[in-house]
Amino acid sequence: MGPVTRGATPGLPVGDLDPPRLVASDLDGTLLRTDGSLSGRTAAAWSAATRAGIETVLVTARPPRWLHGLEGVVGPRGTAICGNGAFVYEVATRRVLETHCFDGGAVDELVADLRRAVPTVTFAAERVSGPFVADDYPDPHRDRGAERAVRGSWREIGAEPVGKLLALAPELPLEDFLATVEDVLGDRGHLHFSGAHGLAEINAPGVTKAAGLERWAARLGIEASQVWAFGDMPNDLPMLAWAGVGWAVANGHGDVRAAADRECPPNDDDGVAQVLEAILDASP
Repeated sequence: MGPVTRGATPGLPVGDLDPPRLVASDLDGTLLRTDGSLSGRTAAAWSAATRAGIETVLVTARPPRWLHGLEGVVGPRGTAICGNGAFVYEVATRRVLETHCFDGGAVDELVADLRRAVPTVTFAAERVSGPFVADDYPDPHRDRGAERAVRGSWREIGAEPVGKLLALAPELPLEDFLATVEDVLGDRGHLHFSGAHGLAEINAPGVTKAAGLERWAARLGIEASQVWAFGDMPNDLPMLAWAGVGWAVANGHGDVRAAADRECPPNDDDGVAQVLEAILDASP
């Protein structure tokens, strides 16, 4: 496909851009509507992009098990980048193909340090085998696979490799809590915020959506300049900055909208689909 020069949907700034070879999208608040549903329009546009030869991949903070039921939108390769880059997951076979976890002992030290700084903090984790939930963790997702979680003392959380550590202190103002976590964390990991229930989401050093997407693109022989990425929350910022064109949905966090290269309509108006339709309509 050549440069996009015609046929773009009015109001969408794509006419001056070369079309992407790879489109990556966050799920919640971006590709999915606010109620968590995948609209027919978005599903159709995502599938049409793959038929037109554009690679597609989901890059999400969700754990692998929360992709079940989305087999039709993970793309022909059937895999997604999950847990803010901690896992590469083959959805149809329910296999974790790749992990990027904390080194042994690092989680135990980090959890202990956070407990000293915030005595009321509680934890959950996404591990290779599935979720771990501390006994005192207020779990809002018991109906989404967490009933199969290993439950126990927070001291047991690092018993096996952890891909994403979740810290929660609901009685504290969120900004104060995140600032404390960031201070305690230092260079021992990455603090992410996806807007999910006031969680501090912590990944191992070097593990971000951007790093996961970069590895994925490299396997396909695709350069950053050939990638378009869509997102809505601060945990998407590294991915949007790495991609050739970073798109914010109009309902996104203010920091994301300010940093993105382009903006598309909100998720409830199928903003990502509108951009994909504009690309396909403009293609010769």
